[in-house]
Amino acid sequence: MNETVVKVDHYSAAIANKGGEGARVLGALKDGGVNLIALWAYPWKSGKAQLEMIPENAAALVKAAKKAGLTVGKKQTAFFVNGEDRPGAVGELLAKLAAVKINVGAVEAVCGGAGRYGAVIFVPQKDVRKAAKALSVS
Repeated sequence: MNETVVKVDHYSAAIANKGGEGARVLGALKDGGVNLIALWAYPWKSGKAQLEMIPENAAALVKAAKKAGLTVGKKQTAFFVNGEDRPGAVGELLAKLAAVKINVGAVEAVCGGAGRYGAVIFVPQKDVRKAAKALSVS
């Protein structure tokens, strides 16, 4: 296995669920020098959408969000995985967590192209240390 696993900070924010709002927010983050390792968004509740963000630099995200009038909250610590794509790659990581009796809260994984994949794994916050050990965090 050729993977890098690192602990990351996960932030979320509610925005208006209307055309162009995501582009406005992401533009403001770009202008603030924010590089996102991971981003996903979805309709949340009436008139709102939820952004889930994992920044390369948490302080830059918080600063740029504040400047843009966006309220962000640190939701939790998660694990970002970057590795060579192969059948069963994510399943192998989940098996390591299962072996130490950690119930995973959520997983997002995508093929990055050129034989690479990335994943974000969420575990209960009480299990972050144990999960880091099981996943051989860098």
